[in-house]
Amino acid sequence: MVIEEVFVGRKPILDLNNHIHGFELLFHTGEDMASGRVSAVNDSFTAEMESLYDFGLHELAGQHHRIFIKVDSTQLMEDWLMKFPKDRVVLELDHNIQFNQSLISRCAALKERGYTLALSHYEYKPAVQALFEHINIVKFDLLALSPESIQEMILPLQRRPITLLAENVEDMYQFDRMRELGFELFQGYYFARPSIIVGKKIDPSSLTVMKLMGQVSNDADMGEIEKTFRESPSLTYHLLRLINSPALGIRNKIESIRQAIVLLGRDQLKKWSQVLLFTYEDTPGERSPLLQTSSMRARLMEILVEKGALEGSKDQADLAFMTGMFSLIDALLMRPMAEVLSDLNLSESVYEALLNREGDLGKLLQLVEKVEQCNYPPVERLVTDYNLTPTQLFSAEQEAAVWTKKVVEVF
Repeated sequence: MVIEEVFVGRKPILDLNNHIHGFELLFHTGEDMASGRVSAVNDSFTAEMESLYDFGLHELAGQHHRIFIKVDSTQLMEDWLMKFPKDRVVLELDHNIQFNQSLISRCAALKERGYTLALSHYEYKPAVQALFEHINIVKFDLLALSPESIQEMILPLQRRPITLLAENVEDMYQFDRMRELGFELFQGYYFARPSIIVGKKIDPSSLTVMKLMGQVSNDADMGEIEKTFRESPSLTYHLLRLINSPALGIRNKIESIRQAIVLLGRDQLKKWSQVLLFTYEDTPGERSPLLQTSSMRARLMEILVEKGALEGSKDQADLAFMTGMFSLIDALLMRPMAEVLSDLNLSESVYEALLNREGDLGKLLQLVEKVEQCNYPPVERLVTDYNLTPTQLFSAEQEAAVWTKKVVEVF
């Protein structure tokens, strides 16, 4: 049997504090991309289970996040499930499963072994009732159900130690509504579209970082850059943490701010200052969905340009990184994108990409957003437009995931 190459996408799952709780992994092949289908753990993945271990669960989801993997009735009965670490993995039961006594007994045995089980796209069925004592998490699809029907469906679940997960949450209104109903986990990109506060002032720490970005982009004198650090102990603290992180592997003993800046280098300082803008909050980097998502977009866009997606120099790759990193800056600062961009001296190509998704960079940003959403039919068209192959795209996605993991662990 010929085994197709299997690619892995991921979607974040957030908790009540909008911190990352885990990621749902979505598996797909080249055939899936063409058809728009997203698989559960399919036959080719089952046959090549070791490929996931070769890449590493830590690389896909970090060291502290849980991983949701959807399985069907056949896969639920297979022994390879036991290869997954029970403290990290949530086995998500496909909603199309026809549960019989054998499958229910299997669920009971898995839970007894310490595995966490989730039920996907919950709808009331008499046969499912027997599962409740073995299920830890129940997912409700907000695109398929009204709030009124959800409120009625959760009543029998609220008497049990079951965590409710709302899927396809599209905005903060839905998040607040589901939270009031007792939901504790949330899936969707609502965190990238919060309520905008018109006229909201940028906090001083963010202004300092934006000042630093401007200095580095305009090739300012080293003395000016050093002065900005000296005026901000918090900024200096983050610089020293970065210099001392295993990701950089710098072993020199740091004796001055100037030495730290020189060791990092202007190219890295430019990239790091853009990432830093997303870290002035109480949420640690590994748990911040905005930092995770914007960093992933930035690095993926940069890699795709390096692979030939756009004609141009290293400057074009830098612009691609900046576009991806700033694509969520309106959500971070809770201000309209046009208002935020008016405070930044960005190139016209980046401005048009961020504001209107236009131009080469705008189209590339659309591509990475579709990849992020696992929306594969438009991904296939966009990949072709850039003369890339699906293999190149998903290789870049894996590389970007590794880089993002290292970056967010610093903050």
